[in-house]
Amino acid sequence: MNPTLRAATADDVPAIQAIYAHHVLHGTGTFELDPPSVAAMQARFLDLTGRGYPFLVAAHEDDILGFGYLGPFRERRAYRHTVEDSIYLHPEKRGRGIGSQLLQRLIDDATAAEFSQMVALIGDSENRASVALHAKLGFETTGTMRKVGFKFDRWLDVVIMQRSLHNS
Repeated sequence: MNPTLRAATADDVPAIQAIYAHHVLHGTGTFELDPPSVAAMQARFLDLTGRGYPFLVAAHEDDILGFGYLGPFRERRAYRHTVEDSIYLHPEKRGRGIGSQLLQRLIDDATAAEFSQMVALIGDSENRASVALHAKLGFETTGTMRKVGFKFDRWLDVVIMQRSLHNS
């Protein structure tokens, strides 16, 4: 199965919300404790795409296998040349290269948009798959924030990874 990467649409939001809700309820890659509603995900989607950030889905026929997007690293104007990526896959579709395809496309889109830096804040230092994915595509670990999140009755770290989008 070779997924199609395309811009997400409003019609994709219920599937996006379902994938994300699974990660909220069962994973430590996000520190949200309660899954956002479809309406809340729609608002996030419209906010990001309305500001020109790419929001992608990996699809096979009518199935959404995963999604990824870029957003501002921080809202202050001085950070305007830096973006943060987020990628989530359907739990049954991991390990098939879909995350790599989504991340590479986001890197390409960020480079084309002339952003300078791309940052990943990876929830849980035990999230080896996400750390390995980012490292494979040129991200370097620049730090770890220890015990900054508390979920599932345990303290969680955040791994900070960064990639330059230009050779200079």
